[in-house]
Amino acid sequence: MTSGSFLHTQPDALADAVFPASARNSRLIRDIALIIGFTLLTALIAQIKIPLGFTPVPITGQTLAVMLTGAALGSRRGAAAMTLYLVAGAWLPFFAGGSSGYVWGLASGGYVIGFIPAAYLVGFLAERGWDRRVWIILAMLLGNIVLYIPGLIQLSFFVPEGRVLELGLYPFILGDLIKIYIVALALPSAWWLIRWNRSRSGTWK
Repeated sequence: MTSGSFLHTQPDALADAVFPASARNSRLIRDIALIIGFTLLTALIAQIKIPLGFTPVPITGQTLAVMLTGAALGSRRGAAAMTLYLVAGAWLPFFAGGSSGYVWGLASGGYVIGFIPAAYLVGFLAERGWDRRVWIILAMLLGNIVLYIPGLIQLSFFVPEGRVLELGLYPFILGDLIKIYIVALALPSAWWLIRWNRSRSGTWK
């Protein structure tokens, strides 16, 4: 099963459980609202920015938002939210620290491009139950790998040859592991609370 505007006995994505919708029109409106909402959430968290003097890539909260978006919305809606984030950031101050612009002109723009497949992958695995158990850690590790590939490729055009990993990967590993730990605690706990509440009402188990 896949997420999106389809009615299931048991929801595939966390957002479907928190914001259930039965009618076709209400599901469409809900999905649009969720995509816009998580786009704005990513833009808000992106304002958490810690510049590092030795690299053009800052520490931000964006990757945390990307993982949450994918896991909460599922593959298609998660990727749609990150696509909207990329497009809106060309004109609006949505990127790290209130910046904006076309991503191919930014040293860190490749990471933003990587947000789209990363959210899709995490969402795809979350739809298959990985966000309800310890497997969410592996899902987010895989998402981070996907995210870094275009990020490091684009960064290589802005930094000295041979220093891409030093400037674009190594300084961020610890922070990414902390973000993964936060999400790995939050998502299974959220599902447990939802199951507990729904089992009491007999909606689904």
